[in-house]
Amino acid sequence: MGWVHREYLSSVRIFGCLHCRTHLATIESMMSRAFNGQHGRAYLFDRVVNIYTLEAQERPMTTGLHVVRDICCVKCQTVLGWKYDRAYEESQKYKEGKFILERALLVDVD
Repeated sequence: MGWVHREYLSSVRIFGCLHCRTHLATIESMMSRAFNGQHGRAYLFDRVVNIYTLEAQERPMTTGLHVVRDICCVKCQTVLGWKYDRAYEESQKYKEGKFILERALLVDVD
């Protein structure tokens, strides 16, 4: 396996992986802070970089059944949250293609 290209972000606030500080998202791409994950508070983003996705699976959540993929850091492979592939409920369709990052697994990067 060769080098993994990582994207570096520029913003007034950058969220990175807690374990390796790899850039993941900017404050400008945050859509909501009103989410919960397995480790507590979580944020919804419309753009996340330096991740890869695992296999899609149906997962029951507080807002109904969704098809999601866990997302992992490209550098340290930590599972950081998930990506919404499909929402079955019409009121939840806005989440499709969006990402959840768990606050407990993030750090502010300079």
